[in-house]
Amino acid sequence: MHIMMLIVLMSCVQDIPQVEVIEKEKFLLLMEDHKQLIDVRTPDEFNQGHIGSALNLNVNDPNFEAAVSKLDKNQPVLVYCAVGGRSGYAAKIMKKLGFKKIYDLKGGYRNW
Repeated sequence: MHIMMLIVLMSCVQDIPQVEVIEKEKFLLLMEDHKQLIDVRTPDEFNQGHIGSALNLNVNDPNFEAAVSKLDKNQPVLVYCAVGGRSGYAAKIMKKLGFKKIYDLKGGYRNW
């Protein structure tokens, strides 16, 4: 009986997506509770405007993996780029690095 419950619980945990692409309304709500907000665009793009207190970690920078690895992998991360391509790529990298939950802004900064 206990083994069966364990199997059921493990299958439920595996169904929780690590990366979730979300609309700006949910992204805004999550920003209130989660402090790891990452803008993966270039510094020039970031300096032209960004969301809230976002940290700029350019996904195209050769040191991106090392920089993002310094974040808390157990806390949710909110990530965005210009339209969604680079943030999707960054989310895959973060997932590979062991981040537990990543929220990717659908449509990126242009949709903000």
